[in-house]
Amino acid sequence: VQLQASGGGLVQTGGSLRLSCVLSGRTSSRYSGWFRQPPGKEREFVAAIRWSGGHTYYADSMKGRSTISRDNAKNTVYLQMNNLKPEDTAVYYCAADQNIILSSIYSPDNWGYWGQGTQVTVSS
Repeated sequence: VQLQASGGGLVQTGGSLRLSCVLSGRTSSRYSGWFRQPPGKEREFVAAIRWSGGHTYYADSMKGRSTISRDNAKNTVYLQMNNLKPEDTAVYYCAADQNIILSSIYSPDNWGYWGQGTQVTVSS
């Protein structure tokens, strides 16, 4: 599976961005997700979605401010982020895995495929 992330950029506090992640190759993933890595920090979970059924899961820090969705026909996962804050500044990565189980989605160590990352910078 190859993943291509896009949509990052520079926004002001309170602004919005929509990230996209296109999956190609063997796209039969069980879950897709978004992680982020702030400067000098470890990669952390943001959100995930199950391709079958569309169940979604969010980190507390993004709950209510973000929406993860998928377009099965386009093999694309989106992350809509609203009311962005400076602490949301990070490189955002999309991930996918065919075998991951729900209890494992919160750790980046359990995901098999990663996109290249897209920079999100929120200015104060």
